[in-house]
Amino acid sequence: MSKIVFFSIPAHGHTNPTIAVVKELTKRGHEVWYYSFNTFKERIETVGAKFISCDKYLPELKQEDEKKIGKDFAGLIEMVADTTISLDKKVCKELENFKPDCIVSDSLCFWGKLFAKKLKIKYICSTTSFAFNKYTVKMMKRGVGEIIRMAIGMPRINKKIQLLRANGYEIDNFVSLIENDNNTNTIVYTSKEFQPMSETFSDKYTFVGPSVSDVEEYVGNKRRTVYISLGTVLNKNNEFYKNCIEALKGLNVDVIMSVGEKTDIAALGKIPDNFIVKNRVDQIKVLKKSDVFLTHCGMNSVNESLYHGVPMVLFPQHSEQAMVAERTAVLGAGLMLSGNKPKHIRKVIEQILNDATYKENANKILKSFKTSGGAKKAADVILNVINDGEK
Repeated sequence: MSKIVFFSIPAHGHTNPTIAVVKELTKRGHEVWYYSFNTFKERIETVGAKFISCDKYLPELKQEDEKKIGKDFAGLIEMVADTTISLDKKVCKELENFKPDCIVSDSLCFWGKLFAKKLKIKYICSTTSFAFNKYTVKMMKRGVGEIIRMAIGMPRINKKIQLLRANGYEIDNFVSLIENDNNTNTIVYTSKEFQPMSETFSDKYTFVGPSVSDVEEYVGNKRRTVYISLGTVLNKNNEFYKNCIEALKGLNVDVIMSVGEKTDIAALGKIPDNFIVKNRVDQIKVLKKSDVFLTHCGMNSVNESLYHGVPMVLFPQHSEQAMVAERTAVLGAGLMLSGNKPKHIRKVIEQILNDATYKENANKILKSFKTSGGAKKAADVILNVINDGEK
């Protein structure tokens, strides 16, 4: 029996794909500890892992800080450094006693990577976005605002790097902290076909396809269904939701719109009869009956949509999402939203509904997902690394 430790950030899109992998490992008789956050406690324990809460070690974020994390890289590095140092004594003591065979850590959960290096434990990177190297990173089209924020934030980043070094963490620079080289074992939750420039990655990268749970279909009418969601982080956008209502209220479709926990649904005005508006829905359940998905293009959402053969209206909110959106559009499984006014929204949704090509292209990607190996393949990779260090 092997001992495996998982780390992830407090984000659904980064945690959800690992749940099926943990389930596969525990089913095979291996012991799994998962350092995560209380939001995910039930899901993690349900699949047989030991849940360890990190909530009280995460720096307290103000509402304005939460909005910045997705767009402010310096803010992300500050959060990572502070969380690492806060968790240091607890995690190092616990893992020295537990003696894990391997640490599997999300690509943005840098503290998992840092603990593995400090404690000399085998490390595997879990990548729920596209994999990045010196070739694909050039595809990231950062806006002027992001570039300026990055330049302004460099002194803050360097200060935190120095703080990590002072606490015993060997870091050359912030690039070495965030990037994997071709010798790092990496599990990527997409297929080679969907990954841009997959031929540029070494065989240490294993593309296993999305790890998606099976659930029952959302119960509702059998009319064509449009699903709208801006994800779980940057989703407070009342003007956009109102524009969606205006665009689709007269269309012969059912619309399911998830607006986020912090959106006051009453503030959106009268909800048309063909709309169901909720603060949160079971996304996979809804996608199983959807014909079109209007999405912010988070990798997890796009993967789940394609896994169910659902073409998309693409509405990215920042550069990483824009890269995912562009790849989807290039492969013909979605259309970019040219504007956020009602006329733009209605036009592109009708175009996808009336052209079967988008559905056909989504199904082609779906086929590549389902032949990539999924959670079983990911578990195999982890165990192979433990057993001999080679895949």
